[in-house]
Amino acid sequence: MKVKRYIVNALPEALPMIRSELGADAVILNTKEIRIGGFLGMFAKKKMEVIAAVETGAAKPAPKTQTSAAAKPQPQLSTTEAQSALLESLGLARGRQQESSSATAVLNPPVTSSKVAAAAYGGMRPAESRAAAQPVAPPPAALRTEAAIEQGNVKLDDAALLEEIRDMKQWIVRMSKQQQMKRLPEPIQALHARMIDQEVNADLIEKLITEVAEMVSGVPEADLTQADIWAQARSVLTRWMSGKAAKGIQRDTRVIHFVGPTGVGKTTSIAKLAAEQTLKSGRKVGFITSDTYRIAAVDQLRTYANILNVPLEVVFSPSEVSRAFKELEDRELIFMDTAGRNFRNELYVSEVNSLLQTNHQSETYLVLSLTSKFKDMSVVASHFSKYGIEKVLYTKQDETDAYGAILNLAVQYDLHPAYIAYGQTVPDDITTFKTDVYVEQLLGAYQQ
Repeated sequence: MKVKRYIVNALPEALPMIRSELGADAVILNTKEIRIGGFLGMFAKKKMEVIAAVETGAAKPAPKTQTSAAAKPQPQLSTTEAQSALLESLGLARGRQQESSSATAVLNPPVTSSKVAAAAYGGMRPAESRAAAQPVAPPPAALRTEAAIEQGNVKLDDAALLEEIRDMKQWIVRMSKQQQMKRLPEPIQALHARMIDQEVNADLIEKLITEVAEMVSGVPEADLTQADIWAQARSVLTRWMSGKAAKGIQRDTRVIHFVGPTGVGKTTSIAKLAAEQTLKSGRKVGFITSDTYRIAAVDQLRTYANILNVPLEVVFSPSEVSRAFKELEDRELIFMDTAGRNFRNELYVSEVNSLLQTNHQSETYLVLSLTSKFKDMSVVASHFSKYGIEKVLYTKQDETDAYGAILNLAVQYDLHPAYIAYGQTVPDDITTFKTDVYVEQLLGAYQQ
């Protein structure tokens, strides 16, 4: 196999050089951006390094009469054409592997590879590439291919080939979406940026932008204002959240359980709701806590119990829960605090779930902090949703400006927000979840 390295300003410049020197059967193994020249690491120029190869014994380089034709810029392919080229390359590559058992057999026909490469770069000039909102790195599979070349092993099996094609396809789709977003009216681009800032899931952002764009498709772009876009987005988000808001504590509820990770504010939230039920609703309240893992956790809840003049029972195992309920049988409403654990581990979720079994009318609230990473919140939510827990109490709203996690969890796991806590003051800094208020917070004020 013959492998050659090219240093060019952009990928399209390398294509005619590769065809001229290596022939029509050459394939591009890897591309990456490098810096050359300069003085003491400064003023270096950006270039593209292209690694190409051709099998030994492959067809000879194309005649010079064909070189001029090959030097013409490759036409840009649409997303559909690029995907078709990828599927074509997969089928042809498999055929080549079945026809030859040679250890030097690699990848797919170069003509298709050139199409894919040209589609991936979209014919963008260097200045246009730097202007992209989010630069897209070369597919990881290309890096693995480069490592294979260095080790002298360039043979790829079907799994590696499929992975490389999948990475390339995803890369093409991402770049295509970036270019499509740049062509949208500025008010819609502003909505897109706002949703990213609010940490809304990418799938939901794309769905929202699509629906809003369809709603205003008949309005001339010159007449389209950000107020119009925000109004349409408000209607879409309100529809998505319709029926998602959970009702507060019901009058016939006897026991309320609180579960959630460590440090999300379960104990403080219990104190807020207990004070509300005691002072505003006049109900006789009692506390049960099983949070014996954290230092001073019992003392914290005991302090709130003394302030509110309500009894507190401590349990150390599921077998003691029935005793605690018997001690509080004269109470109208019992709040049960559970230990905060690493609920990314499903074993801990099943353990705490054993404490929630009761013969009384009960509700269970999953307590989550809005300052947590959504990825971690999602794992915890997925574990608890398996046990039928649907209501969520969100805390620490005052410590973040991103509220997209509430929408993500409501749509993805059908978790119903019930309360929003936004401070440490007991019992004031908590309120029931209201869809219209939340949508306004999620969208924020638009720029006039």
